[in-house]
Amino acid sequence: QVQLVESGGGLVQPGGSLRLSCAASGGTFSSYAMGWFRQAPGKEREFVSVIKRYGTWTYIANTFYANSVKGRFTISRDNAKNTVYLQMNSLTYEDTAVYYCAAVATGGMPSMPSEYTYWGQGTQVTVSS
Repeated sequence: QVQLVESGGGLVQPGGSLRLSCAASGGTFSSYAMGWFRQAPGKEREFVSVIKRYGTWTYIANTFYANSVKGRFTISRDNAKNTVYLQMNSLTYEDTAVYYCAAVATGGMPSMPSEYTYWGQGTQVTVSS
């Protein structure tokens, strides 16, 4: 059983930055693909980004992004710290949502919520002036 705990959310002005963290415990972290999703009020949970298991962010083929965040967000992982990160830059009002990290034991890069096995409790990101 894998437990995921997100942190780093908060209130930020448009154009600002935040870095989300997701700490994992209870499993072999490096063997899980790690994804970030978000859910705004009244909307379905949507895919943000994923990083392959074992992958390092510097190898572009190990990561995948939603078009809405490509070029602004960067996913990375530190397998020694059992943590995945989401660096979010140039934030806009449309990025306001609860952000969730998720894990699945696969060699791929799934982008559907139903493909993930474990979920964190979420962290709120609010972009407001």
